[in-house]
Amino acid sequence: MTLAAPAPVWVKPAIFDSIAGVVAGFSTRLGGVSVSPFDSLNLGLSTNDTREAVLENRRRLFGAVGFEAGQLAITGQVHGAEVAVVETPGLYPGFDGLVTTTPRLLLCLSAADCASVLFARADGGMVGACHAGWRGAAGGIVARTVASMGDLGAEPGSLRAYISPCISVARFEVGPEVAACFDARFIVRAPGGKPHVDLKGAIVAQLIEAGLAPAAIEVSPHCTHTETTTFFSHRAEGGATGRMMGFIGICA
Repeated sequence: MTLAAPAPVWVKPAIFDSIAGVVAGFSTRLGGVSVSPFDSLNLGLSTNDTREAVLENRRRLFGAVGFEAGQLAITGQVHGAEVAVVETPGLYPGFDGLVTTTPRLLLCLSAADCASVLFARADGGMVGACHAGWRGAAGGIVARTVASMGDLGAEPGSLRAYISPCISVARFEVGPEVAACFDARFIVRAPGGKPHVDLKGAIVAQLIEAGLAPAAIEVSPHCTHTETTTFFSHRAEGGATGRMMGFIGICA
């Protein structure tokens, strides 16, 4: 994993390096035009940032990646488990996962503590992406995205996956009702303290259970909550913050 430069800055997964024709990444908060508290590469139109700044940030980032704003397919995101197979750009309300075989279409997910899980078939002919916060992860969004890719002919063993920067287990303190949604393997509790969820660990387990090989999964070591100079964090910044995007597409 490397940080692409110059600005705007995004995280480039290594797991897709050997797959010709696939571009993927996860944006940081660096290299945009937005002002505090959205400084500076805020990509979220759902925030209180100006629309003009967000659109300029998107133009800068995706232009550097090699795509135009009119080539983005963006999840509407309701923290659910619905997955759409898409062939055209646009916003897809109600969906937290997207899958495509269409070239020059960039699948995009918004995030500010939740994980973006990106997928590519080893031959580069199919890509997928899902937004996995705790509700989506507990609700099965990861397995449903793998299944949707399978419906289009991608065997799970042919897939590569990347789990983006998100909130770490050390910072993801939850109530008992949230902890109850996860297997005990992914709950950490200090003596007398509240439970913490290992979101990344839970997603890895779900990917393996869905048929991916452990060696085909890359997990970002970054924590959005502790690294707020680099990433936006909804929880650490009290909701007054911007949004990153996870993205993946077929170039040719």
